[in-house]
Amino acid sequence: MSNLLDTVNQRTNLVGENRLELLLFHLTGRQLFALNVFKVKEVVKLPTLSKLPNSHMHIDGVATIRGESIPVINLKAAIGLQPLQPDHESNLIITEYNRSIQGFLVGKVEHIVNMTWDEIMAPPSTIGRQHYLTAITKLKEKDKEELVEIIDVEKVLADIIEYKVDISEGIVDQNILSEFVGRKILHADDSPTARNQVASTLTQLGIEIVTAKNGKEALSILKNWADQGKTVTDEILMLITDAEMPEMDGYKLTDEIRHDPRMADLFIVLNTSLSGEFNKAMVKKVGCDEFLSKFQPDLLVEVVQNRLKSKLAE
Repeated sequence: MSNLLDTVNQRTNLVGENRLELLLFHLTGRQLFALNVFKVKEVVKLPTLSKLPNSHMHIDGVATIRGESIPVINLKAAIGLQPLQPDHESNLIITEYNRSIQGFLVGKVEHIVNMTWDEIMAPPSTIGRQHYLTAITKLKEKDKEELVEIIDVEKVLADIIEYKVDISEGIVDQNILSEFVGRKILHADDSPTARNQVASTLTQLGIEIVTAKNGKEALSILKNWADQGKTVTDEILMLITDAEMPEMDGYKLTDEIRHDPRMADLFIVLNTSLSGEFNKAMVKKVGCDEFLSKFQPDLLVEVVQNRLKSKLAE
């Protein structure tokens, strides 16, 4: 399976074209689940795990991979199902999210599929608010159609790792504190957890967050303002966007904005859990103004504050 992922880093041409690749796998049974390949470092057969005393109930232990200790999360248990009992088909998907490396214990790993983001749909609203899906899609193979559930890893990790939203003392410039109040920021992210983290941090400053669940929805909001004759840069201080989202990703969203003269000068921050070095290159390619890896409340505030200072100096 490791050979299957050898060329992942060579596939950056997919990004910016509203395309993605999904790694398909099972937990148990026939249901297919998926993760974005760009967040996967490698896939290995499940090694022997070392127990980790006093760890979270969904962490089965620690795996040592090439000298590095990696916590292993029982993904089936983490999404609210009965814990996966390892067997001969069990695998470890090693991923990098939010500047941390973790392994997910899964069952049989299938293969990688190449798709477009407009084939990826938000989960139905009827499944409630406690689900662990960020999106779903349908896969047609061998004359049959299968539902694929894409897991909201940010929600999984937020339930295990406590993310702080407090702003450290000394970060906010008290001289412009009053200038934050009433400012608006458009935030596009398909993960409710990510949206809550950003909102919980920035609303402490008096900033109002306008939310969008994907790039297509964010673009619709921006175009609606422009169609009404409003100056987009007067409506919002900036756009903060995730990279991977159903229907339209953050790279395609940025490209669409840059090619619309009514909003081309909008300040755009790419805020994502994907690899930092990879996204720094993509920020330059598609035309974002800043890159910020999730989730760093102090750095988020500093980016917003610097933009506000620039705005006040205009």
